[in-house]
Amino acid sequence: MAKKEKEVEEYLTHLYVHVNEIEHFVLFSGISIQQFIKYFSDLSALLLLKHRYEDASFNIHTQLEFVVQDQYARFLKDYAEHPTALCLLDFSDEKRLNMLSPQEQAELLYIAHKKEAFRLPFYHHLQNRFVYLTDEGQQITKVYFRDVEDINKLIASVFNQLISEKAKSTAFWRKKNNVVLPELSADKVEAYTDYYEDGVLMSLFKLDKTNYGLEIRSLPENIFPDEVLGDLNLHLDKPADLLIEI
Repeated sequence: MAKKEKEVEEYLTHLYVHVNEIEHFVLFSGISIQQFIKYFSDLSALLLLKHRYEDASFNIHTQLEFVVQDQYARFLKDYAEHPTALCLLDFSDEKRLNMLSPQEQAELLYIAHKKEAFRLPFYHHLQNRFVYLTDEGQQITKVYFRDVEDINKLIASVFNQLISEKAKSTAFWRKKNNVVLPELSADKVEAYTDYYEDGVLMSLFKLDKTNYGLEIRSLPENIFPDEVLGDLNLHLDKPADLLIEI
């Protein structure tokens, strides 16, 4: 008997990933700013190039606003209530903002306006690890990464966050919440990076009572990234290219 194909409702989540190694950016669909900042939550501060958050701090030198680590929760809560287009990047100390040249400040404004960079947007003074850009509905998110390892770690983190949330939602029905959760490693994600250069759909589902599966499907080059999640039925009709067991 042929194995029954899964229905869309059986999947827990989907993530589209398209890596551009030359220009150091990745296109995502299905990732949220909350998931992103949770992975980068150890960073000291975020420079807000495009936003509508009213409680940010103000830097006189750049005339730009920023939030520090203990403001992240409030910033994310406000964004959840009032979503808007976002452009932000990390930095370590406000003193470093004051070292930015007029040319560097102009480049930052260009990135926020055009959603692209005319050179790699990583600055010596800021030592930033990323530049994050997304639209109001977070249908498509573009992230420039200084270090390619952050790509794999972020992808793993997003799925591990979802597995943890799923476990918490069902913990009420257990007598004891002492189950060791399965975890996707960044090394396992890295093993399949060749697929990401052409664009892939990564789909998480429950494999059995204690384990999860992650299906990876290569997508056609002529698709529009912001339409991938709206066309799930079409993409899921195609058999998965590979399965990662978590």
